[in-house]
Amino acid sequence: MLRKLIGAGAILLLLTGVAAAQLPMPGISLGGDNKRKLTPDELKAQQQREKDYKAAMDKIPDKKIAHDPWGDIRPAPQSTAKNKP
Repeated sequence: MLRKLIGAGAILLLLTGVAAAQLPMPGISLGGDNKRKLTPDELKAQQQREKDYKAAMDKIPDKKIAHDPWGDIRPAPQSTAKNKP
């Protein structure tokens, strides 16, 4: 009897664990929702980082057009106007 009770409890525990994993977890905020205001020095440093990032992104060359190695061998598609009687 005890063995059946332990087995049933284990099955119940496994089923409720799987069901609990599907529920959304409550959000726990340890720091609170208070956003810290940046000091003028931190604000200037952040703006400088953004400016440097944009300058670095502008230095990246544009993506080149893909080369089609079979482009010269493959025949050009015929227009439908020539095929009409």
